[in-house]
Amino acid sequence: MTPSQPSRLAALGAALTRGIPALLAGCAFLAAWELYVDLSGIKPSILPAPSRIVTQGWLNREALIANTWPTLGATLGGFALSLAFAFVASILMDFMPFMRRALLPIFIASQTLPLVAIAPLVVLWFGFGLLPKILLVALVTFFPLLVALLQGYESTDRDIAELLHSMKASRWRIFRLARLPSALPYFFAGLRISITYAVVGAIFAEYAGAARGLGIYILNAKNNFRPDLVLAAVLVSAVLTLCLFGLTLLIQRLLMPWQPSGERRR
Repeated sequence: MTPSQPSRLAALGAALTRGIPALLAGCAFLAAWELYVDLSGIKPSILPAPSRIVTQGWLNREALIANTWPTLGATLGGFALSLAFAFVASILMDFMPFMRRALLPIFIASQTLPLVAIAPLVVLWFGFGLLPKILLVALVTFFPLLVALLQGYESTDRDIAELLHSMKASRWRIFRLARLPSALPYFFAGLRISITYAVVGAIFAEYAGAARGLGIYILNAKNNFRPDLVLAAVLVSAVLTLCLFGLTLLIQRLLMPWQPSGERRR
């Protein structure tokens, strides 16, 4: 066992310990739900028990898996577009303040558009394929990333920037060596916020028009009065969101290995 392995095991144990309260709260909620359904005699067509949701989800796992892949594709595609657009826009707005004054109000206004109104129009303009779903996911997720990056650039230590400037570093070099690293914690905070919106945005986009996907599966299950299958699909979307959220934490840990150590010391 290398010297670093005990510290990693200790960190893993600490993380598991921190997750125990949430796990206990979730189990208590599910137990109360199951108990209420059993004692009240409420019909499964109105409120299915958690055990029925899991059972029906397992029995219909092939359909759920088949509809999960399109949603995942739209989520990742839209999020990748959002990430690229937010990064490019943040650099332009950081290097050219007039671009920030010109574009930021437009981006803020774009977030006031109700998705329920804009989604059918995007589908009407771009068809029922993958593109409108990607665009809608990007619309939902890019603003938190943009704001996080801009805030991160502003957090750059002034002394470091002035030191690099005194060493005749170019503006791009100062950005790459000082401003961009300073923005990483803010960027990952925005990334975690955005990724939680991405799956929901993809599902909502599928509601507006799609051939397959969790959104269409939920819509069909609702029309067939199958709340158990609706909630099974919701469970799949929640698990998918948690997996993507965990992936962002893993990427942050790999790119910023010093931050977890600092958090443990605090």
